Amino acid sequence: MASKLICFLVIFSLTSLFMGASNAWLMQPDFYASSCPNVEQIVYNTMKQAVSKEPRMGASILRLFFHDCFVNGCDASVLLDDTPTFTGEKTAKANANNSIRGFEVIDAIKCNLEAACPQTVSCADILALASRDGVRLVST
Repeated sequence: MASKLICFLVIFSLTSLFMGASNAWLMQPDFYASSCPNVEQIVYNTMKQAVSKEPRMGASILRLFFHDCFVNGCDASVLLDDTPTFTGEKTAKANANNSIRGFEVIDAIKCNLEAACPQTVSCADILALASRDGVRLVST
């Protein structure tokens, strides 16, 4: 019985190790170092402006990030606008009372990033970085 448990734990540990190693490239803090070296500064500066105008914006962006991740993973789907054949999460019944906000800040960040490095930074990464910086700005 003990040998089966040990065997299971070894196999589980090795599987976890290899799965983590195969996805390690997905979670590198310097992912945009060569393709968009100023990404973090651009996001931070835009968030700093937004939080200075509206101190609650840091929390609002964090909440926006939560709503994005909670539904189907952190894919920035919460940012999608409606089309004639698609109802986005922005206008879904759960969000109909404007409970999530900050879309204009994410749009401003995206605009600033597109000017610096077009078609490089994903909206999901923008939302994650903006959330991090929003928390950092309101906690200092």
